[in-house]
Amino acid sequence: MKKIGLLVGSLMLSGCASFGEGIATAFLEKQESEDLRECKIFGKQFGGMEASFEQSQHTVKVLMVHGVGSHVPGYSSQFQEKLAAELELTKLSGRYKEIMLTHPDFPEQDLGVLRVRRLLSADETREILFYELTWSAITDPEKERLKYDTSGAYSFRRAEVNQMLKVFSNDTSPDPMIYLGDAREEILASFRSGFCWMAGKGWDALPDHTNEQCVFDKEVITRLPSDEYAIISHSLGSRIVMDGMQSIAQRVGKATDGNHSEIEASFVDTFQQKRIPFYLMSNQLPLLEMGQQPPEIIDQQDDYCIPGGKKYADRLVASTSIIAFSDPNDLLSYAIPQEFARHHLDSRLCAEITNININVAHVIDMFGMGKFANPLTAHTGYDSDDRVVALIAEGIGTQNTAAIIKERCDWVEYVD
Repeated sequence: MKKIGLLVGSLMLSGCASFGEGIATAFLEKQESEDLRECKIFGKQFGGMEASFEQSQHTVKVLMVHGVGSHVPGYSSQFQEKLAAELELTKLSGRYKEIMLTHPDFPEQDLGVLRVRRLLSADETREILFYELTWSAITDPEKERLKYDTSGAYSFRRAEVNQMLKVFSNDTSPDPMIYLGDAREEILASFRSGFCWMAGKGWDALPDHTNEQCVFDKEVITRLPSDEYAIISHSLGSRIVMDGMQSIAQRVGKATDGNHSEIEASFVDTFQQKRIPFYLMSNQLPLLEMGQQPPEIIDQQDDYCIPGGKKYADRLVASTSIIAFSDPNDLLSYAIPQEFARHHLDSRLCAEITNININVAHVIDMFGMGKFANPLTAHTGYDSDDRVVALIAEGIGTQNTAAIIKERCDWVEYVD
């Protein structure tokens, strides 16, 4: 009888545990299903890709640059599909075009891969050429030196979850250190090469596969007035794209001094009329600026960016609209203070800042012990979030603004 009692008691405890687990699971799932995630926008109105289409009348060229961690070509596929669906681009090129990036300053270095795909509307009147830049080939050899740390010789000593975190840490944490060290110029050369291919060629003129160096020719001058550009990045990519544009600005300065060819000088003249949006997911500019020297030209926006300014002819572009996405629970993401642009971005970029605080990870009440959001999801979930995609596609404050943004986001509009 005693054994039977113990058995019944055990079953009851087991049942209670299962019942409690079921209640907890249902409670957490209910919180996620309600989706009360915050979305708050601070800045001026921006039109997203729709505005770029209105400017170009046909082609928008998008360059995407990844962040920390080893990436392989194709990492942006989900984002491309969601962006195409949001913009009703229902046709897709049946093949990729891949360019093995090279640069004369680093002739022996593998600078990564630029994979290009074409997205079209049903009537083919609107086209996105999506340029996906993968630069991991530059940093992966360095990170191989840490592979021993997650091998069987060490992993069996760790708890399983900690081993997973260690693998993630060893894959991601070295990249900023490598970038801020000797590999910086190589990664920037990769960016400039990718930008050159984006600006210089249309779909038909792009080779299917090549490792040739990009050279501006007369086609870039022909296409430049009608093509529109947008740049998208994630985490460390935010620093790469801004440093990359600043390095282009330095070369533009030399061109305006008469040191470049007629084609390059014509490119500069036309490029100065461009307004380029930068969509920085999990923005890290304030973090990665620490300990670094500021650009050579700062706090001179009025001279470079206002028509009639004494250095207006030396600007890089008409303006860069920087839209910084940051989840407050992303441990590696930061909003950009308005003064940051004046003191830490090259004045020739004529930057305007919009900050978007958006919970891409669900915030869960842990039974009265506090609230919690998965920091990994908060760092990596931007490009799969419908609101992020809608903001990049249709912006805020225009007639094209998506319904999900009107319903789920609050906007604090900035004025001059």
